[in-house]
Amino acid sequence: MRNYKTQMQAAKMGIITPEMEIVAKKEYMQPEKLRELVAQGVVAIPCNVNHTSISPEGIGMGLRTKINVNLGISGDCKDYDVEMSKVDMAIKYGAEAIMDLSNYGKTNTFRKQLVERSPAMIGTVPMYDAIGYLEKDLVHIKAEDFLEVVRAHAQEGVDFMTIHAGINRRAVEAFMRDKRKMNIVSRGGSLLFAWMMMTGNENPFYEYYDEVLEILREYDVTISLGDALRPGCIDDSTDAGQIAELIELGALTKRAWEKDVQVMVEGPGHMAMNEIEANMKLQKRICHNAPFYVLGPLVTDIAPGYDHITSAIGGAIAAASGADFLCYVTPAEHLRLPDVNDVKEGIMASKIAAHAADIAKGVPHARDKDNEMSEARHVLDWEAMFKVAIDPEKARAYFESTPPSERHSCSMCGKMCAVRTTNMILEGKKVEFCDE
Repeated sequence: MRNYKTQMQAAKMGIITPEMEIVAKKEYMQPEKLRELVAQGVVAIPCNVNHTSISPEGIGMGLRTKINVNLGISGDCKDYDVEMSKVDMAIKYGAEAIMDLSNYGKTNTFRKQLVERSPAMIGTVPMYDAIGYLEKDLVHIKAEDFLEVVRAHAQEGVDFMTIHAGINRRAVEAFMRDKRKMNIVSRGGSLLFAWMMMTGNENPFYEYYDEVLEILREYDVTISLGDALRPGCIDDSTDAGQIAELIELGALTKRAWEKDVQVMVEGPGHMAMNEIEANMKLQKRICHNAPFYVLGPLVTDIAPGYDHITSAIGGAIAAASGADFLCYVTPAEHLRLPDVNDVKEGIMASKIAAHAADIAKGVPHARDKDNEMSEARHVLDWEAMFKVAIDPEKARAYFESTPPSERHSCSMCGKMCAVRTTNMILEGKKVEFCDE
């Protein structure tokens, strides 16, 4: 029987939990060092007591950059079998987290199945589920109703929840004063903004924040402080609304830590490349080095159909500059619900961004696979190359689609392969291209 409620409480008590042991081994870190980081709040291990199938992961300072996959049904796409195939895809390619963003009808059956089978962390946004769960229109939902949905998700085993507690009246005033091109693009944020405007009340997640924390503490759910006022186009980045909310999130971070609730803070969605590094440092400073979870950032607004690329560019810069957790973006972003192929493209783009950032940050053993690939390429060992590739199936399919006449090279260079030529000369052999 554990004598602590949360990973953070255990860490403060000097206890190294089984989850910390697992994460420390994955991260090549001493368990005692990890415990110290969890106690400080600069690392979170989202791990609901009811999520028994989880393979714990750490998010935060000094650890590998993790990625999240969004999925879930909408009113126009209601096939949970398709969504479960996306879950399988995410697990196969090593996503550390999956967020169920379903926003239509009763979603708890799918979520329970997700928790039962997924070794990845599971996240949700209770605000998305409120209308369907409560069967009430937005204006008729009471503050206590929102807390009921939070409790239901916690009981079902969700490891982290996006709670938009920072969009309070002060942040809204700053947003209203500083006119934007895109206004509010956060789905949860827009719903809360509408609720506040229609009812005249304060944000219930802010007003009753202590009650929210008590629920999360009971099940060891990590709070992911949502950025309701994140920029939805590059022209809106780093404006008064975004910064006003960030200041509120910094205060809410400390309040959660005082209750032994682990915290992640969510960050900007669209941002020009030259602003990203400064934003990462600003967030870390204002939010006391809490783990930072970013959507993108997307570095240009003109690439629908290719936003997994715009996101990977921004994500790599963000993670190299201090972000800890990347939310994937697929080619379908801004256009439609992603299909299975879109999900794969989004996962790969995000994993490449995360890995590139880990190399830049000097994360222990981040270069190991790159060195393995170089060694395999040096000796033109195709099977070894496929094995270490981030997507072995795609690498093999490309190679085999136009096979070379001899497997000493690929079909691009043939006998003029630079690696082959240099190896032969260094081995004392003669390089010839003309047949007898």
